[in-house]
Amino acid sequence: MRRVVVEPGGSRVHDGAEWRGAIVLLERGRIELVCSGGDLRAFRSGDVLWLDGLPVRALRNPGREPAVLLAISRRPSPR
Repeated sequence: MRRVVVEPGGSRVHDGAEWRGAIVLLERGRIELVCSGGDLRAFRSGDVLWLDGLPVRALRNPGREPAVLLAISRRPSPR
């Protein structure tokens, strides 16, 4: 499990590799996904997201408190 924080008014460039195979819980706050075509998709605390393979440019926090995302994924299998 990884915790990612986006500060109020802040944004984070979407890196698909960072979210590969992870289910993401928006633990606290609000997040907007800025899609490649310019559309916005808004999410709030308690929402569950899948960010792997989506045409997203950035994650943006429009709120007044930090947005906290929990990325939950399997451990890599030993080789």
